[in-house]
Amino acid sequence: MVQTLIQVALGGAIGASLRYLTSLGAMRWIGPGFPYATVIVNVLGSFLMGVLVVVLARKGGTQLAPFLMTGILGGFTTFSAFSLDTLTIWERGQHGLALLYVGVSVVLSLAAIVAGLAVARAFA
Repeated sequence: MVQTLIQVALGGAIGASLRYLTSLGAMRWIGPGFPYATVIVNVLGSFLMGVLVVVLARKGGTQLAPFLMTGILGGFTTFSAFSLDTLTIWERGQHGLALLYVGVSVVLSLAAIVAGLAVARAFA
C-alpha cells in the first residue's frame, strides 16, 4: 500500500510539472484568451490513457498503472481546471465560447482515447 502511494505521489509530481510546463509553453506559443493548455493536456492525456490501457494489459504491466495512469496522467490532466476555465469564460459573458470549449474538450478527449486505444491495439 505504501509503495503504491509513493508511486502515485511521484507520478503526480511529474504529471503536474508537465502540465505546468505545457501551460507556460501554450501561453508563449499561442497566447492568452482561450484555455488552450487545458485542452492540450486533457486531449493528450486521454490519448495516452487509451494507449496505456492496452499496452499495460497486453504486456502484463498493470503494476505500473498507479504510477503512470493515476500518478502521471492524473497529475497531467485536469477536470478542475476545465471546470474553472468554463465558468470563467461563461461569467465574462462569452457563452458561445464557453459552450464551444466544453464541446471541443469533450469531443476531442473522447476521440483521443479512442485513437489511443486503436493505435496501441494495432502495435501491441
